[in-house]
Order: sequence, then C-alpha cells, then structure tokens
Amino acid sequence: MAAALMVGATTALAAQSPTGALADQWVQFRGTPALTGVSDAKLPPTLKVLWTYEAGDAIESSAAIVDGVVYIGSQNGELHAVNLADGKARWKYKASADGIGESSPAVAGGLVYVGDLSGVLHAVNATTGQAAWTFKTGSEIKSSPVVAGDKVLVGSYDQHLYALGAKDGKLAWKVATEGYVHGTPAVVNGTAYVAGCDEILRGIRVSDGAEVLKLEFGAYTGASPAIAEGRAYYGTYENEVLAVDLKARKVAWTYKHPQRNFPFYSSPAIAGDRIIVGGRDKMVHALDRKTGKALWTFTTGARVDSSPVVAAGRAYIGSNDGKLYVLDVMSGKSVFQFEAGGPLSASPALAAGKLVIGSQDGKLFCLG
Repeated sequence: MAAALMVGATTALAAQSPTGALADQWVQFRGTPALTGVSDAKLPPTLKVLWTYEAGDAIESSAAIVDGVVYIGSQNGELHAVNLADGKARWKYKASADGIGESSPAVAGGLVYVGDLSGVLHAVNATTGQAAWTFKTGSEIKSSPVVAGDKVLVGSYDQHLYALGAKDGKLAWKVATEGYVHGTPAVVNGTAYVAGCDEILRGIRVSDGAEVLKLEFGAYTGASPAIAEGRAYYGTYENEVLAVDLKARKVAWTYKHPQRNFPFYSSPAIAGDRIIVGGRDKMVHALDRKTGKALWTFTTGARVDSSPVVAAGRAYIGSNDGKLYVLDVMSGKSVFQFEAGGPLSASPALAAGKLVIGSQDGKLFCLG
C-alpha cells in the first residue's frame, strides 16, 4: 500500500460505540448515519418467505423500512413503497428513465430521498409518493443519501459531495474531490467521512462543508466506511481492508488475504469486537477490530458485493450466487441459507422481525 499522507486538522472525536438501528426501522443504507450495519431487530432462527414483490427490473439498491413501509429503488427508474406486512404496493414514483442503481433510499421527516443514474436527487412524500423537490447534479448518483440534521448529504459521479436542505433541496454547500464520489458518507459527531475513487478519505464538517481531514490511503475504493470508536473501516480495490484512526489521522492496520487477492466492494459491518465484510474473492471475512487479524472466512459460490447486516450474533449477507447467507458471527458457520434465484448484490434491511432484500432479477423478498 502507498504511504499515507495526512493534510489538514481535525476536531476531537468522541468515542463512538457501534450502536445499531432501532429494532422496528431501517432508515437508510447500513441502518444508521455511522454506517455500522448493525440492527437491534430479532429475527426467527429459521427464516421463511413471507412475501415476494415484483419490482419490474433489477434491484441493486437496499431497502429502507419506516413505519411499516418498505422503500426500494429499481433499474427501471421507479421508487417503490410496499407494505412490510403483506408486500402490497402503496405507490410508485418514476424517478428517471436512466434508472435507480445502487443509491438506496433514506427516510426522514416524512420524505424519502433517493438518487438516480441521471444525477438527480429526489425527495418524495413518504405518504403520497409525490415529488417534494429534486436537485440535479452533474452526473450519475450511486451514493446513498444520508440525512444529518437539517441537511441531506449525497455523492455524485461529478466528483462532488453535496449538502442540500432536507426540506427544500437548496444547496448548502458542495465539496470537490478528485474522483467519482461513489460511496455513501458516514456521519459521526457532525463530520461526514467519505472514501472515494480519488484514493482519499475525507472528513467534511456538515455545518459548513469545511474539510477537516484528508488522508491519502493509496487505493481506489467503492465501499462506504463504517465508523465506530474513532476508527473508519472500509475495503479497497487494492484487495485490502483498512482501519483508519481518525484522531491520529493514520492507517491503524491493513488486512489482505494471503492467497486470494480480490477487491472489497462490500461495506463492512461492525459486530462487537470484529468486522464482517464481503469480498469479490467469493468469501465473507471476519476480522479482529483492534488488529485486523483474520478470525474466519466463509466461502460462497460467487463474489460478495452485498454488505452484511449484523443482528443478535448473526450476520445476514447476499452473494451473487443467488443465496442469502445467515452466518454465526463468532464461528463463521452457516446457520441458514435462502435461494433467491437471482444474484443478490443488494444488502439486507432488517426491521420488526423481518428481513427485506432485492435481487437482480427484480424480485423483492421479505423473510421472517
């Protein structure tokens, strides 16, 4: 890995514990603004399909679940609102003929936010499915929006991170980077952290867009950082997983599988003393949070771009082999598998004792 270069100053970081999403809702990609991928939901030991919804095209985004409603985007450019209880459609909102890709909906203040591949961020009334406002960026949006106070943050392939007024969509600030902003920003203690295609981890103050951290880590990344207790964890296209000490502004450790050198596109989940992350080496990896030492790996049948969700000692993750895997966090052993039939590059969403995940063949599954 290339030598790290630290530039700028950062504010003091209070210790941030990996708190999970509330048991009855999943408001955004990875569950919380810190992107920890942890849920307080409790699921049955053995899952069964409760319903299936046909979205009409591939689902690469991950669902949001709020107040008993599932929100999901699809490649035909539609944002869908579906009852969590029975899978019946509430409404559909047409975002773009170019489609909705990996940008996952975020829900706050009665609005649903999602980006599309034409570069527009949409704010949609969660009840009616009517547009509240739209904001056009200069290129496609694959980053997922994150609501931070009165702002909504999102990255664009026009090489900017944007902060918009959550209620009115007015531009508060935008920060230029040196590459596509593909990943989703993690927000902790008033700072948004985003690692990008310019091989730089940036800390941006949410209040005014000031850059308070700039760390060159020497690798392109499409993953989003998970933040806990002053560290950022994410994988790279140099086949590594990194832990970055945000206060010291340096890489604390790197992990690289000794034999299988493939990129990490999946965003990690923080499970107590360990990091769980999928790899394009077809494996799920568990790493020690403090040292980066490998604790176990689990092999699937295809690359794992899906990001895991951890709840009650189990990790839930999809694979492009078309299976949803449920793994014991401590041992890495499979305790349940579900055959979806199509590749699962999207990530699970957990709420109210149920798991929702979409497949690339356009099916949205609810298991519980």
